[in-house]
Amino acid sequence: MEKIKKALEHLTQDISNRDQYTAMPFEDYLDLLVKKPKPLIRNIFQLFHDMIKHYVGTGTEEYPDDPESIHFVCYDCDRLFVEGADHPFFADRIFANRLINMAESLERSAQQNKIYVFEGPPGCGKSTFLNNLLMRFAEYANSEAGMRYETVWRLDRDILGSFGRRQINPLVQKLARLLDANGQEEPVGFDDEPAGPFFSDLLEIPCPSHDNPILMIPKAYRRDFFDQLFENNEFKWQLSDSKEYEWVFRDNPCTICSSLYDALLTRLHQPRKIFKMIYVRPYAFNRRLGEGISVFNPGDRPLRQSVMSNPMLQRSINTILNNSNLVKYIFSEYAKTNDGVYALMDIKSHNKERFVELHNIISEGVHKVEDIEENVKSLLLAVMNPEDKRNVEIFKSFSDRIETITIPYVMDVQTEVEIYRNIFGRHIEENFLPRVLRNFARVIISSRLNPASVAMREWIPEPRKYQLYCDKDLLLLKMEIYTGVIPSWLSEEDRKRLTAKLRRKILAESENEGKRGISGRDSIRIFNKFYSIYSREDKLIDMTDLFTFFERFIGEHKGSIPEGFLESLQRMYNYTILQEVKESLYYYNEEQISRDIRNYLFAINFEIGSVETSRFTGEKLEISEEFLDSMESRLLGATAGKERRRAFRRDTQREYTAETLPQEIIIEEKDVTATRLYQSLYERYVYNLKEKVLDPFLENENFRRAIKDYGQEDFKTYDKRIRDDVNFLIDNLISKYKYSQRGAKEVCIYVIDKKLAEEFAAA
Repeated sequence: MEKIKKALEHLTQDISNRDQYTAMPFEDYLDLLVKKPKPLIRNIFQLFHDMIKHYVGTGTEEYPDDPESIHFVCYDCDRLFVEGADHPFFADRIFANRLINMAESLERSAQQNKIYVFEGPPGCGKSTFLNNLLMRFAEYANSEAGMRYETVWRLDRDILGSFGRRQINPLVQKLARLLDANGQEEPVGFDDEPAGPFFSDLLEIPCPSHDNPILMIPKAYRRDFFDQLFENNEFKWQLSDSKEYEWVFRDNPCTICSSLYDALLTRLHQPRKIFKMIYVRPYAFNRRLGEGISVFNPGDRPLRQSVMSNPMLQRSINTILNNSNLVKYIFSEYAKTNDGVYALMDIKSHNKERFVELHNIISEGVHKVEDIEENVKSLLLAVMNPEDKRNVEIFKSFSDRIETITIPYVMDVQTEVEIYRNIFGRHIEENFLPRVLRNFARVIISSRLNPASVAMREWIPEPRKYQLYCDKDLLLLKMEIYTGVIPSWLSEEDRKRLTAKLRRKILAESENEGKRGISGRDSIRIFNKFYSIYSREDKLIDMTDLFTFFERFIGEHKGSIPEGFLESLQRMYNYTILQEVKESLYYYNEEQISRDIRNYLFAINFEIGSVETSRFTGEKLEISEEFLDSMESRLLGATAGKERRRAFRRDTQREYTAETLPQEIIIEEKDVTATRLYQSLYERYVYNLKEKVLDPFLENENFRRAIKDYGQEDFKTYDKRIRDDVNFLIDNLISKYKYSQRGAKEVCIYVIDKKLAEEFAAA
């Protein structure tokens, strides 16, 4: 029992510290306002912007110094949509930038008179997006970082003049006793009557519209008031001149608060006493209660009672003011989300009616409740399927009030892979050879892109030159651009042609993509089928498995994949891994290469048969056809004929004697290794060494078997040279390209068995 008691005391203390906030006098609020004005003077639109920035941050731009940058930034939305969510939503780079742009526009300008509609095809995660967004918004708004305040009136009977027992309706007296007693000893108020909420010294009247306390200052006096309240600093300048704060000087309080102020001023004639009756408390957001956040599903029926009131509070207001017409405590459902979020989940059925009703509210910013006008300054959100668009086109005048943000199917490879990892577990990648899982995502995304792209063809009119890296429709390249990456395999000329204007044109095409093809739900189902068929204990999933699956097993979705895309994807993969294996097997002896090139540049200036000491290396050289042919075969490749080698030798010798020696070495005093000719020969030498590095091993069956036996006892039985080569190859694949040991072995076998070196010999 002692442990239970301590646990309950600890829980009570935690709840008291975190979840209870007492109302403060208006003067105390002003003191807080002076200390931290920026977080306290913000409306729902600025709060929404701050919430997005709080969870997403500033993002990362891969090419910050690029003069042609369009600030297509990588934003990490995990804290906003993934962490702590029962059903995570994964925002790709395109949608994340759209959301951030929307949030920044909310902060910059006047935002009323608009509804923000998130439109996307079935299966793109619209409902999940909105639910997670509002969950995070409520979390932020109820935290210290996002806290805002609302107005509560506490009318003091001592100031207004007390009233006696005879003024109170006997029925109200009895009802108050029942409400207040609740089986306990009754507190005592005036003339031994029950104190209760309606008969205490203070009558508390919450503002049902959650008005910001600064709106209680009459509009005509606000600018002068803030001028005296704040020191001359940057915030005061922003408050006076920035469009962000126009609402501070423009907005009116709700009709109830305005009526209360006017009635009290008429009664007291002293504004100071009125402000003593204004209290301030945190604006608590609660979606389940509809406070600050209300979400309506299409099946939610409209309220039977469109006008809300509090009869007992109304009687108390009438009594304390001695007038039944001064303040009407009535409001609508929109008041509960004023300065909050009002959201529609799909615009159909009853939500179609709600959307139409918003027309007048969006146009004028007010809503009629019986004979009074109610301010509506809410962030209005909706999600919608494309086929429901006709439901929002009822009024032509409404169209310019609708801001549409498209939620497409994912078009970012990394985001698509993250979805698979989240659903099936991060361990799934261990069952794939590197790149294969990402290539599965590329196939899915290809179905969502338009094969015909005017912008891509304007950029690269001849796609065939990149056939080793890309498909004929340049979809693989477009996926990279959508991910924010400019591939290294592009030529320098094409990189320069990718201007900011052209980038924007490419990204603009995304507005019409991601609306068809394999949906998010279908991609998960297809991946599950693929993984179930090919996941094995004894073998990693490779590109052959992927190609076979999409050729045979995806049924009605096969037509969604662009013609020739699978073949191009496999060709790109094969070429890439071949280069990785070559690079990993290549012994990079930079000093030996440099010495060979310097000796060759020296030797081509002498007659065949002569013996000379190289001025560049100090070595004694016997200058023969064999010596020069050996070097030229490394520079031009073994297949180069005699005439080509002779022509190359003459051209090289001519450039050396005309440019390199007299200009760069003698006049500019460059070392031979710093000359343009040397650098050109060096690049040729290295390229051809890598291209032919596999040749000695392809016909050696022992080399293939040694790879299979790597890591096992039998590996020790092989010749030391083969063991060294295999060790060097596997270690490099692991360290340079992040293969596992098993993956490195399997990719080497794949390269050898598919004869990729022969396939790309002439590429």
